[in-house]
Amino acid sequence: MSPKQHRGEVTSDALLNAALRVFVTSGEQGLTVNAVTRASGISLGSLYHHFGSLDGLIGALSHRWLGRLLGGLAEALRDTDTAREGITAAVEAYLAFVQEHPGPALLLHSPLSDRKGMAQGKEVRDSQEARVSDMAAWIRLRVDSGELAPLPQPLIESLVLGPVVAVARRSLSGIDDVDLDEAARLLPEQIWRSVRA
Repeated sequence: MSPKQHRGEVTSDALLNAALRVFVTSGEQGLTVNAVTRASGISLGSLYHHFGSLDGLIGALSHRWLGRLLGGLAEALRDTDTAREGITAAVEAYLAFVQEHPGPALLLHSPLSDRKGMAQGKEVRDSQEARVSDMAAWIRLRVDSGELAPLPQPLIESLVLGPVVAVARRSLSGIDDVDLDEAARLLPEQIWRSVRA
């Protein structure tokens, strides 16, 4: 990597990290170009050079953390021998991500991300194709082996991740009635009952 490329990466990372800090402390309304350039100490011109717009910066930030979340889920599934173990591993990995990365988890479960996901769902999914494909292949293998119910892959994915996402959102919203460790213990069995063959 050339020194110029390295400087570009450092600048991009600084802008992404600053955008996340601003979002966590000030919410969507506080996430402005001026707030990010102030928090990062990087010029407006550099932000536009690297990301094109605030929307481009937010998209890159969401892409980065969604990739890490999906990568963790794919890795958790890879290390299992049965569908039941896979569901437990996926639930635990998802909720561990929320606990270990509360700022990024807040962004990924925010109305801002929901709007972008609804408007650009196919593009978002396509950008994470490798990780999504790993999970789809795992589901297909478990359906074909007779461990999981013969349902379309998107339905199984929704039945497995839907409750986990709902618990994560509840916890991230500040409602103090959800213990994520307890959810990681209890949810897998309930989810397993809904998707087993």
